[in-house]
Amino acid sequence: MTRLSVFRSLAVALGASSVVAACGGGNAPSEQLAADQTLSFPMVNEFADLDPGHMSAAQDIDIFRNVYSGLYRFDDSLTEVPDIATGPPKISDDQKTYTFTMRKDVKFSNGDPVKADDFLFSWNRAARMQGDYASVFAPVAGYDDVSNGKAHDMTGLKKIDDYSFSATLTDVAAYWYTEVALWTAWVVDQKVIKAAGKEDDQNWASDPATAVGTGMFKMTARTPKTSTDFAPVANWWGGSTGAITKVHIEIIADQKAQLTKYESGGYSLIGNANQNLTPEDVIRYNSDPQLKKQLNLQPAARTTWIGFNMCEGTGKPSKNCTFASPFGGEAGKLGREAFSLAVDRDQLVDIACSKGTACIKATGGVITKGLKGYLGDNTDPWAVFDKAKAQQLYKQWDPDGSKVKNLVYTHNTSAFNKAVCENLASQWKANLNVTMQCTAQDTASFFHARTKCTFPIFRHSWGADYDHPQDWFDFLFVTDAGSGGACYSNPQLDQMEKSANSKPLTQSLDTYKAMNKILVDNTVTGNLVYGIQQYLSHDYVKGVGGNPLYDNYWVDVKILQH
Repeated sequence: MTRLSVFRSLAVALGASSVVAACGGGNAPSEQLAADQTLSFPMVNEFADLDPGHMSAAQDIDIFRNVYSGLYRFDDSLTEVPDIATGPPKISDDQKTYTFTMRKDVKFSNGDPVKADDFLFSWNRAARMQGDYASVFAPVAGYDDVSNGKAHDMTGLKKIDDYSFSATLTDVAAYWYTEVALWTAWVVDQKVIKAAGKEDDQNWASDPATAVGTGMFKMTARTPKTSTDFAPVANWWGGSTGAITKVHIEIIADQKAQLTKYESGGYSLIGNANQNLTPEDVIRYNSDPQLKKQLNLQPAARTTWIGFNMCEGTGKPSKNCTFASPFGGEAGKLGREAFSLAVDRDQLVDIACSKGTACIKATGGVITKGLKGYLGDNTDPWAVFDKAKAQQLYKQWDPDGSKVKNLVYTHNTSAFNKAVCENLASQWKANLNVTMQCTAQDTASFFHARTKCTFPIFRHSWGADYDHPQDWFDFLFVTDAGSGGACYSNPQLDQMEKSANSKPLTQSLDTYKAMNKILVDNTVTGNLVYGIQQYLSHDYVKGVGGNPLYDNYWVDVKILQH
């Protein structure tokens, strides 16, 4: 997953800026470290999942990649590098069997040695738990039986000795080596989990005494819905854990209150864990020459779109369908087109994206600009504003307004999502004379309900896990995709996906682009904006920021005297 050149061009395209500021009259602060190396920042929502086997929310991943690790990881430039593995896997001639060799000096934070059995336990456990990213292991032989509850372990995983094991795939999956670096493949301590209860329970992950990982930091205290603390692992097997001696995260739903505390010195930063400022506050900081020095805007590999529920009835076209959505199937296509054309994305970006400081308009399909599979600027005909055509299509689709009566647009709680929904509702009222109610849910409730295709129309968003189109299609758009939320199903696209996934990206990129074009042509997604990540930090807090996918590791951060 070497994407440095891609994201350099993305940064230029989005006008990303990286600012190191000085405070109090413009003199650079001392490079001497402060005595207190506590890194503190807020989050709006509590963690959705703390267990790597079930984790999917971006905020959770950004935090816990400092606590857990796996065979491979992505460095700050998004290059896949060995972590617990000694090097790349040995791949058989038929491209189906991967042999992994592990370092022999790796320990969990409690001192337990990490062995091949722990990886086999962790990967089989994740497959059984069937979280949103369990399909990372779908290529492995025996996964289907495990996912259906017919088997306990995948037959394709074999222990060779204490420090090596193999994974045999059912079919060639050229992308799978990259997926092994994702959080679902992080290793957990089977000894601790089994001692804490049933091996597939998740309670162990929320208890600092049992939340044992191989990362640089460990959880030390936790008050649910209030705060969580972390500290470096003493004598960490990987070497230095950097300057930070404590990480303190508070759950503060009120983003105005977050900023007030930051401005009084109560927080080191705002922006870690996929957080943002309110629209009015980021505009204020970005427009003030002095305040702007604290603001760092970076491109984020994320697309936000209008999610349309594609269900046509119970079990149709997906097993998760429980009702007929007005936007479902061919009968709902005119409605999807009308709702997308009725949105002036320039207005949306100006109002909801804080005058372009939070995002830019999405005009090239669902895959974010700058990533492989992007269709090009202005290639989505349904991402333009055309009020007259939108009204015409709407009247054809719903002449008496019965299909949109009491329609609710649901999103997870955040100032950005609220602003987007309110602007969409305003535009749909002005341009279609449709009244839309906005409803917010906490992140955990929203994700769990969305996975079951509960909402007729809703906020959807995807932050790429790695720069490969497979990451979008396998998790979002193939039949019964774990994070789809729309219950979209298209046998043609499923077959194209299977073919593309078996080939190197150099040979399959055109197929993935054709798949993206199918989504556009059928208005499966009402593409709205591509993301920008905001980081607000004091001038004495160094190393804050990230790449388009993840925050910097905490080991990169230090606090200077101030």
